Amino acid sequence: MSQPSWQPWQDKGESQPVPRTPSWQGQGVPQPWQAQQAHTAPSMLASHADRERAVDVLRAGYGEGRLEKPEFDKRVARAYAARTVGELALLVADLPTGPVPQSGGLPPVPRTFLPVQRPRTNGKAVGAAVCGLLCVPTFGFTGIPAVILGHAARAEIERTGEAGDGLAMTGLVLGWLSTAVWALVLTLVLAVGIASG
Repeated sequence: MSQPSWQPWQDKGESQPVPRTPSWQGQGVPQPWQAQQAHTAPSMLASHADRERAVDVLRAGYGEGRLEKPEFDKRVARAYAARTVGELALLVADLPTGPVPQSGGLPPVPRTFLPVQRPRTNGKAVGAAVCGLLCVPTFGFTGIPAVILGHAARAEIERTGEAGDGLAMTGLVLGWLSTAVWALVLTLVLAVGIASG
């Protein structure tokens, strides 16, 4: 099977024979590069990135043995001199990957790089911590609410997966300490009252 000596990437004057179009490349048969080319107009000016993508396709074709060295050098020179996307498409049209300018949207960001969604802090845990911290200035009167809120918050946190376990535990510890101190004070007062009385 003989190949035509003229290629679409060559100047018209470089070779005399007119290329024969194989029957499988007829007008109605879509080519692999035509689907990608539909995204951009052939007359659109080519960017440096477009030229580099075309040269990458040429390098791949040369590396796979699809192009010989002189042909590869000519195509690379023409790729860097190309002004439009259509000229680049002609240079790589007979290679498997075809013209590469794809104007698809950006790929989604992998979950690894997305900000971490922090769970909501349980309101009862915050209340337990506040009541526990208020035990000192209120002489322990907020200890019992701290204990009740702390236990309720830990149950909700375990069930819903909310944040705030440390706050609930702080309220529980301070609440139980103030309750224990009040129990000790009342026991001592009762013991002193019984002993003196």
